Amino acid sequence: MTVTQIALGLWPIAGITTVGVSQDDADQTIIAAIESGITTFDTAFSYGYEGESDRILGKHLRGRRERFTVIGKVGQRWTSGRERIIDGSRKSLISDAEQSLHRIGVDEFDLLMLHCPDPNVPLQDSAAAMHELQQRGLCQRVGICNINLEQLCVFQKIVHCDAIQCPLNLLQRESLSELIPHCISTNVEVHAYWTLMKGLLAGKITRDHEFAEGDSRPGYPIFQGTARERAHRVVDGMSELGQEAGLSVAQIAIGWVLSQPGISMALVGGHTPDQIRETCSATNLSPSLLQAVEYLVRLSDVSS
Repeated sequence: MTVTQIALGLWPIAGITTVGVSQDDADQTIIAAIESGITTFDTAFSYGYEGESDRILGKHLRGRRERFTVIGKVGQRWTSGRERIIDGSRKSLISDAEQSLHRIGVDEFDLLMLHCPDPNVPLQDSAAAMHELQQRGLCQRVGICNINLEQLCVFQKIVHCDAIQCPLNLLQRESLSELIPHCISTNVEVHAYWTLMKGLLAGKITRDHEFAEGDSRPGYPIFQGTARERAHRVVDGMSELGQEAGLSVAQIAIGWVLSQPGISMALVGGHTPDQIRETCSATNLSPSLLQAVEYLVRLSDVSS
Protein backbone atom coordinates (compact mmCIF):
# COMPACT_ATOMS: atom_id res chain seq x y z
CA MET A 1 0.00 0.00 0.00
CA THR A 2 1.31 3.47 -0.91
CA VAL A 3 0.42 6.18 1.58
CA THR A 4 -0.08 9.50 -0.17
CA GLN A 5 0.63 12.94 1.27
CA ILE A 6 -3.03 13.87 0.84
CA ALA A 7 -5.79 12.22 2.85
CA LEU A 8 -9.49 12.73 2.26
CA GLY A 9 -11.20 13.97 5.41
CA LEU A 10 -14.77 12.70 5.46
CA TRP A 11 -16.36 15.27 7.76
CA PRO A 12 -17.93 17.23 4.85
CA ILE A 13 -19.71 14.20 3.42
CA ALA A 14 -21.32 13.50 6.81
CA GLY A 15 -23.69 16.33 5.91
CA ILE A 16 -23.88 18.01 9.30
CA THR A 17 -22.24 21.38 8.72
CA THR A 18 -21.85 21.15 4.94
CA VAL A 19 -25.31 21.98 3.68
CA GLY A 20 -26.98 20.02 0.89
CA VAL A 21 -24.64 17.03 0.59
CA SER A 22 -26.45 14.14 -1.10
CA GLN A 23 -25.63 10.45 -0.97
CA ASP A 24 -24.53 10.65 -4.60
CA ASP A 25 -22.24 13.61 -3.81
CA ALA A 26 -20.58 11.59 -1.09
CA ASP A 27 -20.17 8.48 -3.23
CA GLN A 28 -18.84 10.34 -6.24
CA THR A 29 -16.35 12.28 -4.09
CA ILE A 30 -14.86 9.08 -2.68
CA ILE A 31 -14.79 7.47 -6.12
CA ALA A 32 -12.98 10.52 -7.53
CA ALA A 33 -10.50 10.43 -4.66
CA ILE A 34 -9.68 6.78 -5.30
CA GLU A 35 -9.39 7.34 -9.05
CA SER A 36 -7.06 10.28 -8.34
CA GLY A 37 -4.70 8.13 -6.28
CA ILE A 38 -5.76 8.90 -2.72
CA THR A 39 -5.25 5.88 -0.48
CA THR A 40 -5.86 7.37 2.98
CA PHE A 41 -9.28 8.21 4.41
CA ASP A 42 -9.96 10.01 7.67
CA THR A 43 -13.23 9.23 9.44
CA ALA A 44 -14.55 9.44 13.00
CA PHE A 45 -17.27 7.97 15.18
CA SER A 46 -18.90 11.42 15.31
CA TYR A 47 -18.80 12.14 11.58
CA GLY A 48 -22.54 12.00 11.07
CA TYR A 49 -25.41 11.70 13.52
CA GLU A 50 -25.70 7.99 12.71
CA GLY A 51 -22.19 7.20 11.55
CA GLU A 52 -22.76 8.33 7.97
CA SER A 53 -19.06 8.84 7.25
CA ASP A 54 -18.12 5.34 8.42
CA ARG A 55 -20.93 3.69 6.50
CA ILE A 56 -20.25 5.51 3.24
CA LEU A 57 -16.53 4.77 3.45
CA GLY A 58 -17.15 1.10 4.20
CA LYS A 59 -19.14 0.69 1.04
CA HIS A 60 -16.18 1.80 -1.05
CA LEU A 61 -13.60 -0.30 0.80
CA ARG A 62 -15.49 -3.56 0.40
CA GLY A 63 -13.36 -6.21 -1.25
CA ARG A 64 -10.24 -4.05 -1.45
CA ARG A 65 -9.43 -3.11 2.14
CA GLU A 66 -5.74 -3.89 1.72
CA ARG A 67 -5.35 -1.01 -0.75
CA PHE A 68 -6.25 1.71 1.72
CA THR A 69 -5.25 3.32 5.00
CA VAL A 70 -8.14 4.03 7.37
CA ILE A 71 -7.77 6.62 10.11
CA GLY A 72 -10.49 6.61 12.76
CA LYS A 73 -11.20 8.84 15.74
CA VAL A 74 -13.07 8.13 18.96
CA GLY A 75 -14.14 10.20 21.95
CA GLN A 76 -16.81 12.46 20.47
CA ARG A 77 -20.45 11.52 20.02
CA TRP A 78 -23.91 12.97 19.43
CA THR A 79 -26.73 12.98 21.95
CA SER A 80 -30.31 12.15 21.00
CA GLY A 81 -30.84 15.90 20.81
CA ARG A 82 -28.01 16.20 18.26
CA GLU A 83 -25.61 17.90 20.61
CA ARG A 84 -21.99 16.91 20.11
CA ILE A 85 -20.25 15.98 23.35
CA ILE A 86 -16.78 14.86 24.35
CA ASP A 87 -16.49 11.54 26.17
CA GLY A 88 -13.01 10.18 26.77
CA SER A 89 -14.01 7.49 29.25
CA ARG A 90 -12.69 3.97 28.74
CA LYS A 91 -16.20 2.60 28.22
CA SER A 92 -17.08 5.12 25.51
CA LEU A 93 -13.75 4.89 23.69
CA ILE A 94 -14.02 1.12 23.46
CA SER A 95 -17.67 1.31 22.38
CA ASP A 96 -16.90 3.99 19.77
CA ALA A 97 -14.08 1.95 18.27
CA GLU A 98 -16.09 -1.25 18.12
CA GLN A 99 -19.13 0.44 16.58
CA SER A 100 -17.09 2.41 14.08
CA LEU A 101 -15.29 -0.72 12.88
CA HIS A 102 -18.64 -2.49 12.53
CA ARG A 103 -20.06 0.39 10.50
CA ILE A 104 -17.09 0.42 8.14
CA GLY A 105 -16.98 -3.35 7.93
CA VAL A 106 -13.30 -3.78 8.75
CA ASP A 107 -11.43 -5.57 11.52
CA GLU A 108 -8.97 -2.86 12.50
CA PHE A 109 -7.96 0.74 11.96
CA ASP A 110 -4.55 1.48 10.52
CA LEU A 111 -4.47 4.47 12.87
CA LEU A 112 -6.92 5.20 15.68
CA MET A 113 -6.86 8.61 17.33
CA LEU A 114 -8.35 10.13 20.46
CA HIS A 115 -10.50 12.87 18.93
CA CYS A 116 -9.68 15.32 21.71
CA PRO A 117 -8.95 15.33 25.44
CA ASP A 118 -12.00 15.16 27.71
CA PRO A 119 -11.80 17.84 30.44
CA ASN A 120 -13.78 15.54 32.73
CA VAL A 121 -11.57 12.46 32.30
CA PRO A 122 -7.85 12.32 33.16
CA LEU A 123 -5.95 12.18 29.89
CA GLN A 124 -3.88 9.34 31.29
CA ASP A 125 -7.06 7.23 31.54
CA SER A 126 -8.06 7.97 27.94
CA ALA A 127 -4.53 7.15 26.77
CA ALA A 128 -4.62 3.86 28.66
CA ALA A 129 -7.90 2.96 26.91
CA MET A 130 -6.34 3.73 23.54
CA HIS A 131 -3.43 1.47 24.42
CA GLU A 132 -5.89 -1.26 25.38
CA LEU A 133 -7.60 -0.97 21.99
CA GLN A 134 -4.24 -1.35 20.29
CA GLN A 135 -3.36 -4.40 22.37
CA ARG A 136 -6.71 -5.95 21.43
CA GLY A 137 -5.80 -5.60 17.76
CA LEU A 138 -8.49 -3.04 16.90
CA CYS A 139 -5.84 -0.66 15.57
CA GLN A 140 -2.27 -0.91 14.39
CA ARG A 141 -1.20 2.54 15.55
CA VAL A 142 -2.43 5.16 18.03
CA GLY A 143 -2.58 8.95 17.93
CA ILE A 144 -4.33 12.00 19.33
CA CYS A 145 -5.90 15.18 17.89
CA ASN A 146 -6.59 18.71 19.06
CA ILE A 147 -3.98 18.94 21.78
CA ASN A 148 -1.34 21.33 23.05
CA LEU A 149 2.24 20.38 23.81
CA GLU A 150 1.61 19.67 27.50
CA GLN A 151 -1.26 17.32 26.70
CA LEU A 152 0.77 15.49 24.08
CA CYS A 153 3.54 14.88 26.60
CA VAL A 154 1.02 13.43 29.07
CA PHE A 155 -0.40 11.14 26.37
CA GLN A 156 3.09 9.99 25.34
CA LYS A 157 3.91 8.86 28.88
CA ILE A 158 1.11 6.27 28.73
CA VAL A 159 1.14 5.01 25.15
CA HIS A 160 3.44 5.34 22.16
CA CYS A 161 1.98 8.13 20.01
CA ASP A 162 2.43 7.53 16.31
CA ALA A 163 0.66 10.63 14.98
CA ILE A 164 -1.20 13.79 15.86
CA GLN A 165 -3.69 15.92 13.98
CA CYS A 166 -3.53 19.68 14.37
CA PRO A 167 -4.69 22.75 12.45
CA LEU A 168 -2.24 24.38 10.10
CA ASN A 169 -2.63 26.78 7.22
CA LEU A 170 -1.05 29.93 5.85
CA LEU A 171 -2.87 32.15 8.33
CA GLN A 172 -3.08 29.83 11.34
CA ARG A 173 0.39 28.54 12.06
CA GLU A 174 0.63 28.47 15.85
CA SER A 175 1.45 24.75 15.86
CA LEU A 176 4.75 25.48 14.11
CA SER A 177 6.19 27.14 17.21
CA GLU A 178 6.27 24.29 19.77
CA LEU A 179 3.96 21.40 18.97
CA ILE A 180 5.35 20.36 15.59
CA PRO A 181 9.02 20.75 16.63
CA HIS A 182 8.31 18.41 19.55
CA CYS A 183 6.76 15.91 17.16
CA ILE A 184 9.83 16.08 14.94
CA SER A 185 12.11 15.41 17.92
CA THR A 186 9.99 12.48 19.17
CA ASN A 187 9.33 10.93 15.75
CA VAL A 188 5.57 11.62 15.73
CA GLU A 189 3.79 12.07 12.40
CA VAL A 190 1.92 15.35 11.95
CA HIS A 191 -1.32 15.33 9.95
CA ALA A 192 -2.48 18.88 9.27
CA TYR A 193 -6.15 19.81 8.97
CA TRP A 194 -7.85 23.10 8.08
CA THR A 195 -5.27 23.36 5.31
CA LEU A 196 -7.79 25.41 3.32
CA MET A 197 -9.57 26.76 6.41
CA LYS A 198 -12.92 25.35 5.35
CA GLY A 199 -12.59 26.69 1.83
CA LEU A 200 -11.55 30.24 2.61
CA LEU A 201 -8.03 29.60 1.28
CA ALA A 202 -9.25 27.70 -1.77
CA GLY A 203 -9.95 30.85 -3.76
CA LYS A 204 -13.63 30.07 -4.37
CA ILE A 205 -15.24 32.17 -1.61
CA THR A 206 -15.59 35.79 -2.66
CA ARG A 207 -15.76 38.79 -0.37
CA ASP A 208 -19.53 39.06 -0.91
CA HIS A 209 -20.22 35.31 -0.67
CA GLU A 210 -23.49 34.49 1.04
CA PHE A 211 -23.41 31.28 3.08
CA ALA A 212 -26.40 28.97 3.09
CA GLU A 213 -28.53 28.82 6.21
CA GLY A 214 -27.05 26.29 8.60
CA ASP A 215 -23.49 26.65 7.28
CA SER A 216 -21.23 26.88 10.34
CA ARG A 217 -18.33 28.69 8.69
CA PRO A 218 -19.42 32.30 9.31
CA GLY A 219 -19.10 31.59 13.03
CA TYR A 220 -15.35 31.06 12.85
CA PRO A 221 -13.29 34.18 13.75
CA ILE A 222 -11.23 33.95 10.54
CA PHE A 223 -14.43 34.42 8.50
CA GLN A 224 -15.14 37.74 10.20
CA GLY A 225 -13.99 41.35 9.90
CA THR A 226 -10.34 42.19 9.37
CA ALA A 227 -9.27 38.53 9.62
CA ARG A 228 -11.38 37.63 6.62
CA GLU A 229 -10.23 40.64 4.63
CA ARG A 230 -6.63 39.65 5.34
CA ALA A 231 -7.37 36.16 4.04
CA HIS A 232 -8.86 37.56 0.84
CA ARG A 233 -5.76 39.70 0.25
CA VAL A 234 -3.57 36.62 0.57
CA VAL A 235 -5.84 34.66 -1.78
CA ASP A 236 -5.71 37.50 -4.32
CA GLY A 237 -1.93 37.30 -4.30
CA MET A 238 -1.89 33.50 -4.52
CA SER A 239 -4.19 33.68 -7.51
CA GLU A 240 -1.61 35.77 -9.35
CA LEU A 241 1.20 33.42 -8.31
CA GLY A 242 -0.87 30.45 -9.41
CA GLN A 243 -1.36 31.83 -12.88
CA GLU A 244 2.41 32.03 -13.28
CA ALA A 245 3.08 28.59 -11.76
CA GLY A 246 0.16 26.75 -13.33
CA LEU A 247 -1.38 25.97 -9.94
CA SER A 248 -4.71 26.75 -8.35
CA VAL A 249 -4.99 28.76 -5.14
CA ALA A 250 -5.98 25.59 -3.27
CA GLN A 251 -2.96 23.68 -4.59
CA ILE A 252 -0.65 26.48 -3.43
CA ALA A 253 -2.25 26.62 0.01
CA ILE A 254 -1.99 22.87 0.53
CA GLY A 255 1.49 22.85 -0.98
CA TRP A 256 2.58 25.43 1.60
CA VAL A 257 1.42 23.10 4.38
CA LEU A 258 3.19 20.09 2.88
CA SER A 259 6.37 22.16 2.59
CA GLN A 260 6.59 22.80 6.33
CA PRO A 261 9.10 20.73 8.32
CA GLY A 262 7.54 17.77 10.10
CA ILE A 263 4.34 17.57 8.06
CA SER A 264 3.71 14.06 6.80
CA MET A 265 0.16 14.47 5.54
CA ALA A 266 -2.42 17.12 4.70
CA LEU A 267 -6.07 16.36 5.37
CA VAL A 268 -8.38 17.86 2.79
CA GLY A 269 -12.14 17.78 2.81
CA GLY A 270 -14.53 17.84 -0.09
CA HIS A 271 -18.09 16.99 -0.99
CA THR A 272 -17.84 17.13 -4.78
CA PRO A 273 -15.57 15.18 -7.15
CA ASP A 274 -14.11 18.34 -8.67
CA GLN A 275 -12.90 19.56 -5.28
CA ILE A 276 -10.89 16.46 -4.54
CA ARG A 277 -9.53 16.15 -8.06
CA GLU A 278 -8.08 19.64 -7.68
CA THR A 279 -6.59 19.25 -4.21
CA CYS A 280 -5.22 15.72 -4.48
CA SER A 281 -2.49 16.83 -6.88
CA ALA A 282 -1.03 19.37 -4.45
CA THR A 283 2.61 18.83 -3.55
CA ASN A 284 5.53 20.64 -1.95
CA LEU A 285 6.17 24.10 -3.36
CA SER A 286 9.39 25.07 -5.05
CA PRO A 287 11.70 27.21 -2.86
CA SER A 288 11.01 30.31 -4.97
CA LEU A 289 7.23 29.89 -4.81
CA LEU A 290 7.36 29.17 -1.09
CA GLN A 291 9.32 32.38 -0.59
CA ALA A 292 6.80 34.35 -2.65
CA VAL A 293 3.88 32.98 -0.61
CA GLU A 294 5.61 33.89 2.65
CA TYR A 295 6.10 37.41 1.33
CA LEU A 296 2.37 37.66 0.64
CA VAL A 297 1.53 36.65 4.18
CA ARG A 298 3.99 39.13 5.68
CA LEU A 299 2.58 41.86 3.47
CA SER A 300 -0.95 41.04 4.64
CA ASP A 301 0.20 41.40 8.25
CA VAL A 302 1.49 44.89 7.52
CA SER A 303 -1.74 45.83 5.75
CA SER A 304 -3.99 44.60 8.55
